[in-house]
Amino acid sequence: YPSGNLAIIVVREQRRFTCIVQEDKPRNAQIQAVFKSNGRSNCCYPNGAVWINMSIHGGQYFDQAGSRVRSWTWPNSATSSGPHIPLSPIFLSLNRHVGVRILGQDKIIVSFLAMGQQAKFNVGTKVQGSDVGQLPPPARLGEDDLMLLAFRVRILWLLDKLRGCLNFPSNEQWDKIKPPAYLTTQTSKVLQLCTSSDISDELRSSVRAIVNA
Repeated sequence: YPSGNLAIIVVREQRRFTCIVQEDKPRNAQIQAVFKSNGRSNCCYPNGAVWINMSIHGGQYFDQAGSRVRSWTWPNSATSSGPHIPLSPIFLSLNRHVGVRILGQDKIIVSFLAMGQQAKFNVGTKVQGSDVGQLPPPARLGEDDLMLLAFRVRILWLLDKLRGCLNFPSNEQWDKIKPPAYLTTQTSKVLQLCTSSDISDELRSSVRAIVNA
């Protein structure tokens, strides 16, 4: 960035690559987007909520409350259930310098514009239908990752409560304030992951206690 902070990181390992977009901060910069050559990619809103989620089959577009706005399937997707849903071009502005244009599975452009100069990265990838069965299964969520997700959701709840205390000092008004929809959605997702993941009962109880505290 013009500030000197790292904006985009591209990591290559043999024939695979990962492209990461970071926010413009000198320390503890949040990840705003991740694009992988295996077809799995994500873009996030500034508050951390998922904005775009893509896989080898297609993608989904969410609003900041966590509700799905639209979805699509790639032309070569091997999914047998449901009709093919074409993609309408999508443009996202992750921040004032980085944008993402989604035109197709192999045409996903990350553009960086600053000080009158521009750089573009094509992070799209084409996965043929015959290759789908050869792809490795999705990586299981590790115990540390699950704990980090639980603490992240808990911190978001505490920050929301702090904002409520500042805006409404009276204790009588706290019970009338409804939490943001995206917080409820993210809490539900963590609890679902906790139930479906192959973890110990002790860790499962710990994650639930953190989220529901």
